[in-house]
Amino acid sequence: MTKTVLPSLVRQRQPIQRRTIADIVLVGLVVGPVVAPFLVEMGLFPLPLIANIIYFMGERVCPQPEMSLMLNPPHLMTVCMRCYGVLLALVTTRLLFIRDRGTGPYWLNQYRFKGATIAFLLIWAYLFEMLAEIWGWWDYHNFIVTLFGYITGLGIGLFLTPVVYRQPSSSVR
Repeated sequence: MTKTVLPSLVRQRQPIQRRTIADIVLVGLVVGPVVAPFLVEMGLFPLPLIANIIYFMGERVCPQPEMSLMLNPPHLMTVCMRCYGVLLALVTTRLLFIRDRGTGPYWLNQYRFKGATIAFLLIWAYLFEMLAEIWGWWDYHNFIVTLFGYITGLGIGLFLTPVVYRQPSSSVR
């Protein structure tokens, strides 16, 4: 008597897709700045080391990490709210993509050069706000910087999310 294994019961090893990697990175970018101030004081061996890595990365990408929110005194969040606004917009565009798979009219990549131009202009909101603050047009305010960061993140996300998360073309085996 021979045994047969149903194909549906055989677990096939699937390669990690770039969508999975992008989602893991996005979760890490969103969660890391918030949890780092709490990890820094935990005595369990790897946690303070992880927090130091997150702070190191935050200092490299954020132009004003000293303006971050105080989440666990005396420890600040690893990035300012302008940078965190960018991350929140990327999460928003990821959720939009889950809903419509990149078919909505707001996805900028489908408009090619015009879409890239709109994305480029939205991305400049970050720099415009930071320069306005430096030039003294207004003071640093968490709501304002988060809003401008969010606008920038929308420019990035509405152009690149469909590119990163699109389904690869099916290949014949």
